[in-house]
Amino acid sequence: METSLIRKYNVPGPRYTSYPTVPYWESDGFGKNDWLTSLKKTFEATNQSDGISLYIHLPYCEALCHYCGCNKKITTQHSVEAPYITRVLNEWKLYCDLLSQKPRIKELHLGGGTPTFFSAENLKILIEGLLKYAEKTAKHEFSFEAHPSSTTRDKMQVLFDLGFKRLSLGVQDFTPEVQRVINRYQSYEEVEAVSQIAREIGYTSINFDLIFGLPKQTLNSIEDTILKTIALKPDRIAYYSYAHVPWVSKAQRLYSDEDLPDNDYKRSLYELGKKLLEEHQYLEIGMDHFALPNDDLTISYKNRELHRNFMGYTSAHTQVMIGLGVSSISDSWNAFAQNVKTLKEYERLIDQNEIPVFKGHLLSDEDLMLRKHILNLMCSFETSWNPTQNEWLPLSDIKNRLAEMEADGLLVLLENGVTVTEKGKPFVRNICMAFDLRLYRNQPTTPIFSQTV
Repeated sequence: METSLIRKYNVPGPRYTSYPTVPYWESDGFGKNDWLTSLKKTFEATNQSDGISLYIHLPYCEALCHYCGCNKKITTQHSVEAPYITRVLNEWKLYCDLLSQKPRIKELHLGGGTPTFFSAENLKILIEGLLKYAEKTAKHEFSFEAHPSSTTRDKMQVLFDLGFKRLSLGVQDFTPEVQRVINRYQSYEEVEAVSQIAREIGYTSINFDLIFGLPKQTLNSIEDTILKTIALKPDRIAYYSYAHVPWVSKAQRLYSDEDLPDNDYKRSLYELGKKLLEEHQYLEIGMDHFALPNDDLTISYKNRELHRNFMGYTSAHTQVMIGLGVSSISDSWNAFAQNVKTLKEYERLIDQNEIPVFKGHLLSDEDLMLRKHILNLMCSFETSWNPTQNEWLPLSDIKNRLAEMEADGLLVLLENGVTVTEKGKPFVRNICMAFDLRLYRNQPTTPIFSQTV
């Protein structure tokens, strides 16, 4: 990749799991009733046909991974499990009591934190408690994030018996020196054992999360990690760019910026990983994701049915996504809502039988149109518009921002659309930024996004 392009386009930018992005939500004047009204309307229109997605945030971890920017609580006291699960189930019941029908769950994801921090018994209590008030759709997709060191056969078996068929292993890097700096330890043998047991049980999709751009990473270490990953042949690989946001995650201040690869070298790490993956039949799916040809994600991508939400890329497209647990985000397509971010406040509100939403955003007609284009770009690397219907959008301004990227070979600008080139795929976040009118109207004065490259 051209060094000049990396230097030119390596700017702070969103990852676009939503539009508008969270920093640009207009929460002033937004109330909990606004969220619930929007949720009920979309739910009633789509529950029977599409079902809903459900995200559960399980925030506990036994150790602090220094690279992580997620909302988490570090503890080795497993007595926290049962009270937290009780409150999540109480939150779910508050929602179900408000809804006019029994929710049909199409997609369920356990994220964290470390979901496998929880015991098999408590995971069973959680899922059975959720399904007490809901039903699964015929083609449901249940998945969970797993730390290789705490993912046991009994936990995998319990979740499999309850409908889970996919797990995502947080590997990040196999190199001992990198693991030491980021305080994330798991051996190749542990990852191999979990993968083998999952397949023996019957899991049909295993994902590995890998990160490039971590401190102390080198081309040799990335090659070693990728080749070890390929040897275990996961169905999907999320090959994420490390997001250096020390103003969000204080743990990222525990290593020096000098330990991080510079922009050009970081991109070379990605290019090497991509080359090795593609040589072994993994196909690039969306941004930073790869999958084998027969994986559902690949099939959805080829059929232009891939979707992206706060849980990442998915083949399950629902307009309603309810997030349960501390800091979880929900989506009714016309509105976003986020739960309170501290455990203490979450516990207080749930114990008062209150849905713990503290901020959100009602999408305008412009927001909805731009959301469609950004989703198209992130999922299909192309989008198109109808000038008759969209003449109120400032298309000339958007096209002017795209024109320079076209001159650099990153995209092809058509009369009524845009297609991202192979050369432009690594810069899809930058291309989406051309459509992000809220970003252009209100440029941030302090850091809020990680670098795009």
